[in-house]
Amino acid sequence: MPSLAIGAGIAVAAIILVFLILNAPNQQDNLVLVPTPEIQGSDHPKITIDTLMKNGSPVLGNENAPVTLVEFGDYQCFYCNKFYHNTEELIVKNYINSGKVKMIFKDYTIIGKDSVSAANAAHCANEQNSFWKYHDILYNNWNGENTGWASAENLLTFAADVGLDGKEFSKCITASKYSSLVTNSNQDAKDLGLTGTPAFFIIGPGKNVTKIGGAQPYNVFEGIFESELK
Repeated sequence: MPSLAIGAGIAVAAIILVFLILNAPNQQDNLVLVPTPEIQGSDHPKITIDTLMKNGSPVLGNENAPVTLVEFGDYQCFYCNKFYHNTEELIVKNYINSGKVKMIFKDYTIIGKDSVSAANAAHCANEQNSFWKYHDILYNNWNGENTGWASAENLLTFAADVGLDGKEFSKCITASKYSSLVTNSNQDAKDLGLTGTPAFFIIGPGKNVTKIGGAQPYNVFEGIFESELK
């Protein structure tokens, strides 16, 4: 890496992620959160802990859980849906409900316009404390990529199914109220070098970070969780 000039007066407390790029979607990378002065003059974006933790969902699980799982996903994505049905339920049952792991979902809307609409709708549901219920109903009604299943009409139906106030929800989705939040989450994904969904980052108690690409089976996540929880 070429030498980088350190700007005068920049706080030493800034945090960046130093990470390796995956060469294949099923590989894992170990990443490290390292205290360091913020660096100027780099050709690469400055990656901070906020890149992983902000612009996403409310936390699922215990806020004080020692391990954090961050998923970047698209509600239209086939493999995101596969992860939801094959793996997420077990993670919730064995690690999130027990207080060992907490989870954050971040949007990476790369498939089509309905991806953006669905993401916005989930954040609208959050106004009524129902983000994760809505997240679940989106994946439980998944019907392919760009097939129209995430139309405005269907999004309203899903809202009724989880007991939301339809009038308030309708105003929110019509105004695309959370479009900036979704756009910012997309930028976070790009800054992290992501090229597809789903992608995961597991942050351990010591701020070590492991990156997982693709809808890997439960045992992959279990192995990393157990290693971090030792």
